[in-house]
Amino acid sequence: MDFKHTSVLLNEVIDGLKVKNDGIYVDCTLGGGGHSKAILQKLAGTGHLIGFDQDNDALNAARINLSEFNNVTYINSNFVNLSDKLLEARIMQIDGLLIDLGVSSYQLDNPERGFSYKHNAPLNMAMDKSAKVTAYNIINEYPEEKLTKLILDYGEERWAKRISEFIVAERKNKQISTTFELVEIIKKAIPAGARQQGGHPARQTFQAIRIETNQELDVLSSVLKQAVNFLKPNGRLAVISFHSLEDRIVKDYFKYETLNCSCPASQPICTCDKIKKLRLISKKPIVASDEEITYNNRSRSAKLRIAEKI
Repeated sequence: MDFKHTSVLLNEVIDGLKVKNDGIYVDCTLGGGGHSKAILQKLAGTGHLIGFDQDNDALNAARINLSEFNNVTYINSNFVNLSDKLLEARIMQIDGLLIDLGVSSYQLDNPERGFSYKHNAPLNMAMDKSAKVTAYNIINEYPEEKLTKLILDYGEERWAKRISEFIVAERKNKQISTTFELVEIIKKAIPAGARQQGGHPARQTFQAIRIETNQELDVLSSVLKQAVNFLKPNGRLAVISFHSLEDRIVKDYFKYETLNCSCPASQPICTCDKIKKLRLISKKPIVASDEEITYNNRSRSAKLRIAEKI
């Protein structure tokens, strides 16, 4: 299966990063290399791009897509290892960094990866093919209370408790091995009337399981802090999120780093010694145009936030 992915908010990202032709830029989620290619087209020979991806399929696709450029370093790693990998490459400061948190069309549409409720496949959902913990482990091994919490917190699914109860009851009979087996359990758990509302009944549960499988929210919080430490003054950080949980983490972190003091308002004297690190480039998230949504429906939920290092 070919690696296909349409880059979301491409022009807005490139404009927002203010790419300098001699700058050093990091794409934390290289994917097929769409955003990276646009960055590289603005770099001269002295500029450089570092691309991270934990999915070897994505890296191989990017190498092909970016084969005309010789100023790229490819890193097969989760971006949570940003600091270590940049230091290994003897890079101490960067001019800009992009994080696109969307799951690629290739990953969603490839039945073998087990991300989609639309294709029958082994339960997997791991972006890193060598991962030891997959969706299969979560569905078959997590206690009922833990399953309920993650489906409620990460999927924002109102029927989380019933879904967890049905999963645990089913796995007492046999292990749940495929995406369609899980879909059928979810459908049984959600009352018929509720299944008629809000899209596919398995969508939110699958989102929750994917987030847990890849530890996506913990990784995001970590990489934001690492990225700011590596940015040069006036360097920019751009993040594209696709659901409210991710966007809230980015929004709250950006807001915190724009403050010179984090002490309670009732405290007369500052004792926190906090220093402002960022200024917001976009106070509100940048969203896709109607035109982009017509040719790439997955851009509908995308939100881009950009901040600049002080």
